[in-house]
Amino acid sequence: MIKEKGYYLDLFQVTVEQLAALTAEGIRGGGSYCDLFFENTTYHELLLRDGIVSSGGFHIDFGVGIRVLKGDRTGYAYSESTDARAMAEAVKAASKIASGAIFEATIYPPAPPRGTEGRTPQTPCVASLRAENEISQGRQCADATVYPVRARSVGSVGALCRPDRYPFERDWREAEARMFVPYLEKLQQKISASDQRVVKVIVSLSDQVSDIQMYNSLGELTSDTRPMGTIAVSVVFTQDDRIENKTVSRSFRSGSEMLTDSLLEEIASEAVAGIDERFEARRPKGGQMPVVMGAGASGILLHEAMGHAFEADFNRKGQSIFSGRIGEKVCSEEISIVDDGTIPGNRGAVNFDDEGVPGQNTFMVRNGVLESYLHDRISAEHFGVSPTGNGRRESFRYAPIPRMRATYMLGGSSDKDSIIASVKKGIYVDQFSNGQVQIGEGDFTFFVKSGFLIEDGRLTMPVKDINIIGNGPQALADIIAVGNDLKVDDGAWTCGKGQSCPVSCGIPTVLVRNLTVGGE
Repeated sequence: MIKEKGYYLDLFQVTVEQLAALTAEGIRGGGSYCDLFFENTTYHELLLRDGIVSSGGFHIDFGVGIRVLKGDRTGYAYSESTDARAMAEAVKAASKIASGAIFEATIYPPAPPRGTEGRTPQTPCVASLRAENEISQGRQCADATVYPVRARSVGSVGALCRPDRYPFERDWREAEARMFVPYLEKLQQKISASDQRVVKVIVSLSDQVSDIQMYNSLGELTSDTRPMGTIAVSVVFTQDDRIENKTVSRSFRSGSEMLTDSLLEEIASEAVAGIDERFEARRPKGGQMPVVMGAGASGILLHEAMGHAFEADFNRKGQSIFSGRIGEKVCSEEISIVDDGTIPGNRGAVNFDDEGVPGQNTFMVRNGVLESYLHDRISAEHFGVSPTGNGRRESFRYAPIPRMRATYMLGGSSDKDSIIASVKKGIYVDQFSNGQVQIGEGDFTFFVKSGFLIEDGRLTMPVKDINIIGNGPQALADIIAVGNDLKVDDGAWTCGKGQSCPVSCGIPTVLVRNLTVGGE
């Protein structure tokens, strides 16, 4: 949701003139660029265990992060108050760090910000040093439907429409927690009644709404209100002294209207689906073999093993296996991989990234050719291209870096059944967990939560307790069939890269010619 400019200025108790003065002070010592990131986030949590709500939580995160760039240096400081004196100290700290000074400051504000009276302040200002490249000019943004670029330069993208990708009907902040308890109870009861082997159901509901305002030394002002709702269930089953667990989650950039009966039925059905196979599953014999990855959640392997290697900071520093390979053919012409910030209501959707760059759909690989890295403003300046809207951060306490949004492979021409039928002996997997990836080499290993043997083109014995081991670029090159059943998974995916960001992932059914399966 994008509200009127005045809403955000009033919330953070600042004026445009004050913002301009702060950024001017940030670059007064020779800096090339300064930006301000204001955040007001409200969090709620509920946990239902053993049929009762056993815990809940509520807190507010409020503050501003200030970044100053000078040459290859980035100075970053944040304040948990938007008091004029606190922000002045923070911008001074960021400027000094960008100039090469070793600096750390703690500033306690004289009064809490509006709407947070009575909240115990934490450490309001912390400064940090990162070596980065010089920033480029970005885009002009106001509250109009169309915002033009103020000056054409490296990183400019011209006039773009500004759609709202997550309007919401009911604000989580305006609801009382007790309103959601019957919904959690109904979900728990539905799952418990669906299978007599269920012995425990834990249901959690979390939500957050973030008011964001950004301003930079180019005079660009952007603002955004970002909702997020997440519901998850963890179910424990027992059969013949054996225990199996299953977790299901859904997460959307939405208000509380997301809690529908159809969503409840969907989660409850998925929570008990396939549990017979889980109890029947065995550890197969390992070795080198073809692997069919199921549509949807298997996209986490695409995210981890390939997506991170396309992030521009790794490539700018020469740490990625894809460094220097723009324009090269890296896989089959049938394969196109995108990172998309434009899916309405998606967990990874952004109206603007955390540098004020418009959310967009970026082709990393198009028809088998490596077309683009995922850029923030710094990497875009380095490579002489436009930012792709991938500058993201966990909160105002962190500087933005290139991060994924919704990463998926476009659908191909094959159907799932024909892909499976083409495999003489191999394995089908549809859910992964506990993955590890080496960005530089591209090597990965993922634990398989569920899957099947493929024998003579048919799914046979359920399998578990195996690892899939391979190399990202090689696996990409070894994809020999792409299904027409693309699914973007709506689970509560969170990506860690020194800081956490909500993301989503997806993939159609694909056949990888050869991977190592770690079994017996």
